[in-house]
Amino acid sequence: MAVRPVSRMLQRVLRSSVRSCSTGAPVTQHRPGEPSQTAAEELSRRRQFLREHAAPFSAFLTDSFGRQHSYLRISLTEKCNLRCQYCMPEEGVPLTPKADLLTTEEILTLARLFVKEGIDKIRLTGGEPLIRPDVVDIVAQLHQLEGLRTIGITTNGINLARLLPQLQKAGLSAINISLDTLVPAKFEFIVRRKGFHKVMAGIHKAIELGYSPVKVNCVVMRGLNEDELLDFVALTEGLPLDVRFIEYMPFNGNRWNFKKMVSYKEMLNTLQQQWPELEKLPEEESSTAKAFKIPGFRGQLSFITSMSEHFCGTCNRLRITADGNLKVCLFGNSEVSLRDHLRAGASEEELLRIIGAAVGRKKRQHAGMFSIAQMKNRPMILIELLLMLQDSPPATPSISSQDPFRVQGLRHRGSFSNQMMILWKGGWVPQAPLLAQRLLGSVCPQRHCSSHLNSDANPKCLSAVSRAPGTPSGPLPTSDQLTHVDTAGRAAMVDVGGKPDTERVAVASAVVLLGPMAFKLIQENQLKKGDALAVAQLAGVQAAKLTSQLIPLCHHVALSHVQVGLELDGTRHAVGIRVSCRARGPTGVEMEALTAAAVAALTVYDMCKAVSRDIVLGEIKLLSKTGGQRGDFQRT
Repeated sequence: MAVRPVSRMLQRVLRSSVRSCSTGAPVTQHRPGEPSQTAAEELSRRRQFLREHAAPFSAFLTDSFGRQHSYLRISLTEKCNLRCQYCMPEEGVPLTPKADLLTTEEILTLARLFVKEGIDKIRLTGGEPLIRPDVVDIVAQLHQLEGLRTIGITTNGINLARLLPQLQKAGLSAINISLDTLVPAKFEFIVRRKGFHKVMAGIHKAIELGYSPVKVNCVVMRGLNEDELLDFVALTEGLPLDVRFIEYMPFNGNRWNFKKMVSYKEMLNTLQQQWPELEKLPEEESSTAKAFKIPGFRGQLSFITSMSEHFCGTCNRLRITADGNLKVCLFGNSEVSLRDHLRAGASEEELLRIIGAAVGRKKRQHAGMFSIAQMKNRPMILIELLLMLQDSPPATPSISSQDPFRVQGLRHRGSFSNQMMILWKGGWVPQAPLLAQRLLGSVCPQRHCSSHLNSDANPKCLSAVSRAPGTPSGPLPTSDQLTHVDTAGRAAMVDVGGKPDTERVAVASAVVLLGPMAFKLIQENQLKKGDALAVAQLAGVQAAKLTSQLIPLCHHVALSHVQVGLELDGTRHAVGIRVSCRARGPTGVEMEALTAAAVAALTVYDMCKAVSRDIVLGEIKLLSKTGGQRGDFQRT
């Protein structure tokens, strides 16, 4: 690693015949009386020379696995003008004192060193890089570095519309804009600030100024924005966008949870159901994205599969944090301070040896997703701005009167993407409408209660002992091994990607034995907490929809129908609960039905526990299931 790069030897050879620049590209000295070349012509000629006489790549930026690192991400600041729930802990992060952050000159000194060794792409990140006062000047000075082909920036977009014309003139060539939702109210909930329309104006300005594609980064999180996949993709029909869906990743403070991660294959399956013609594009060398395009659409979409399918084998990225630490892996917790060595007066050769040693220690690949979740690593705000989510209530329509997070009505359905396409041309988008419809079922005089998730079904009271409709079938074929355990005995999620979509129906039941006093209060609807049957019914519906977030290895299922029925049984002083779930997909819905029945029973207990603790929950069981390769099941 201490050996000088071969590129420098080539430079000395070139200097022996003609005057040259620091890269080895010859510079013609015009003779007196001859017109001199313009700066643009000279720069163009020198870049052409670099392309045609590319020197061997720097040994200092090549790791022990032969990966050549030509892409550097530099964080300009730890500060941000948003307070995103997905990027930092709710209590905030301790910021580095200003004196310990890299100065502008230190940033440019390190950038020159890296570019001289072979870096040809620099991306400026944060925090939020556009709140740094001298960001335009930094871009302009980076643009003067010979050999640097691309200067990009990743921004939340709040200040983009105002600064982009200056940044473009300074030399900014690529833009990534972080945006996790197309619903203004949900945006404000996620980032704890207003600004949705400023972000949209920034994207609109980027398109207007000719950036193509304009990359839009969207971190997909179950229970928050996975229902907007189709709306995001629909925007690429008439706009030069590259919508990049990013798998939710763990960092300190964002309380990463495997159940919140929506995998690339699951997202792709959702999109292919809407657009079967979706075609994969060739992957660029060292690309982190799997790119797809819908024929006839102007833009494209991509998936960043950091968690489910890592791309470590072709990684060419290095990172410098705002306080001057070099990170060779985003998920690694090892860092080396270039700032300290720079301020101690280290020479260029000494800095290169330190960089080379760090790059040489880079591992073949990062740990698996579960190991990463346990590692100590910086919060993302202290590395660079990449949108992620900490624990927050799912943004599904809430039907509870208690809504401390005010997330009711944040999910927008219907022809939203079509409205967006029309309104984007004017540079603005509408406010999200409030969800007025409540999902309460009817409550019969006899204190029976039933709910239907689909709006066209009629409320109906079900008997807790009535038989579910369906065709009786033979016994369920059994497996000789656990399907959720791999060959090493570790928990594993079953891959259902190759299974056909079929209509799936499951019915489950539960019983809550109340005792005479609690039973009478429920029967007369006299509980101080309110209507126990209605609340339990709603809890069951919500539980069915959230099963994959409660049961670790369950797949997310898009339910088309949920019905929760409760009926009082006077002979046993009990509440009988019966749940029916339906969906079309590659996996069954029995877990959804069982979870709904169990949570409904728990809710009845919670409503009645002040009256009696002698309440028994039992008989939670699957009554029937239909659909799937293993056949139907009917409990006899």
